Amino acid sequence: MAKKINIDHSKNEDEMKLSVSAMKRKLEKVMLGGGEKKLEKQRAKGKMTARERVTYLIDDDSEFMEIGAFAAYDMYQEVGGAASAGVVTGLGHISGRLCVVVANDASVKAGAWFPMTAKKNLRAQEIAIENRLPIVYLVDSAGVFLPMQNEVFADKEHFGRTFRNNAVMSSMGIPQIAAIMGSCVAGGAYLPIMSDEALIVEGTGSIFLAGPYLVKAAIGEDVDKETLGGAHTQTAISGDVDYKCKDDKECLDTIKDLISKTGERDKAGFDRIKSIKPEYAEEKIYQLFPADRAKPYDTRELLKTLIDKDSWTEYKEEYGQTILCGYARIDGWSVGIVVNNRQVVKTAKKEMQFGGVIYSDSADKAARFIMNCNQKKIPLVFLHDVSGFMVGSRSEHGGIIKDGAKMVSAVSNSTVPKISIVLGNSYGAGNYAMCGKAYDPRFIYSWPSGRIAVMGGKQAAKVLMQIQVASMKARGEEPTEKEQNEILERISAKYEAETSPYYAAARLWTDGIIDPGKTRFTISRAIEAANHGVVEKFNVGVIQT
Repeated sequence: MAKKINIDHSKNEDEMKLSVSAMKRKLEKVMLGGGEKKLEKQRAKGKMTARERVTYLIDDDSEFMEIGAFAAYDMYQEVGGAASAGVVTGLGHISGRLCVVVANDASVKAGAWFPMTAKKNLRAQEIAIENRLPIVYLVDSAGVFLPMQNEVFADKEHFGRTFRNNAVMSSMGIPQIAAIMGSCVAGGAYLPIMSDEALIVEGTGSIFLAGPYLVKAAIGEDVDKETLGGAHTQTAISGDVDYKCKDDKECLDTIKDLISKTGERDKAGFDRIKSIKPEYAEEKIYQLFPADRAKPYDTRELLKTLIDKDSWTEYKEEYGQTILCGYARIDGWSVGIVVNNRQVVKTAKKEMQFGGVIYSDSADKAARFIMNCNQKKIPLVFLHDVSGFMVGSRSEHGGIIKDGAKMVSAVSNSTVPKISIVLGNSYGAGNYAMCGKAYDPRFIYSWPSGRIAVMGGKQAAKVLMQIQVASMKARGEEPTEKEQNEILERISAKYEAETSPYYAAARLWTDGIIDPGKTRFTISRAIEAANHGVVEKFNVGVIQT
């Protein structure tokens, strides 16, 4: 039985709105790419900016769901930064068809590829592959950022993997359309030509393995860019490119036309009925989610802001209560929800369980529920606010490792789409069990309140401080209380920065940070994307028996 909770709705709402407002201000700056001057320079050349291209390409009634907007956030500061890793990626409808869009932002270091650019491009291709979605590349890039070539070129998850994925997607029948709307140099030239169809814009688009300067250095030939690889050369002479367009708009209109003539494929068949609004307006999330992350809250009430009204069917309601499992609908889609319950509960054995902690019974329940969803082809939604698995002698004697392994195994082997939203804490093995990035969620987003780390900040800082103090004592030093407090503050500040949702989003541990009020839209769009894919047979492993 759950304890009654006193909630300060006004304080919660104020705190969450401030966090969302701060996030949107950061996002506005990110969306400027290399800055207003660089964007104006693009327009002066007769080109649309990357985000203008995406907006024009996407249907007017389709909202673009961006992926990796905060990629590379606060990284590469020694070279001036790389907003959104110099590439805009996401999901949107083109001529009524849901597509992945990848658009190089030439205002950011001429669209050069940083290490995070490669990772973000590969993430976009991964989404296209997993969900069998058409992918459109709007190419405008100078190629690899040479000062960091050792971190971009040779490894499995580097630049070259992009072209390998081109070939794999082609063999899978996933449509790929590439538009050469600016520079397309060296190895990068393979991407559009390995796509199914390629377009080029006259005057601004060019594609070649080596530019004029390199040609001169290598073989002594003097040749200008247009003659070497401009629109006329690559459409009329080499035949490498299929369509020549007079400007950006004609190019994007041609893509819309090509997509409109693409045949439909079989869907996965996830169940969807007419959408019903939630019992509470989504904005009520701001009031229900606590500003103080140590405070409990009513998780079932929170669900009423996300799921279609009266659609909740709870699984094993009185068992394993620190995780809630149940069937529901989100925007009409049938889903299985696994959410950490932050309430303190009293079990049938009259034992108190701490909210947000996974106990043996909770792990066992969740594992069985995940298997059931796979049996019934129901997508899974994981809502994270977890401190980890329960520790201590009682838990160890009760087999917490084995029960935790069952849940982790069920998540690992699950073949239905998994969508993860990090609401609050996502710590330690709890992150794994709740389908963190390492467990292949189709999509994973965070609220501004999300925190991903091996353990909570206070606990981690104290552990690290104790280790550092012990090391000092071993050297014969005796730190004063003031020195110990300074060490603790320094470690806490570093740990706090590294558990920030922006730190995670910058490294693509999540696909981005969303306004909690957009959670329902995000989940619905994710399932729509997943419905274009296939669901493999679910096999129960030994650990789960």
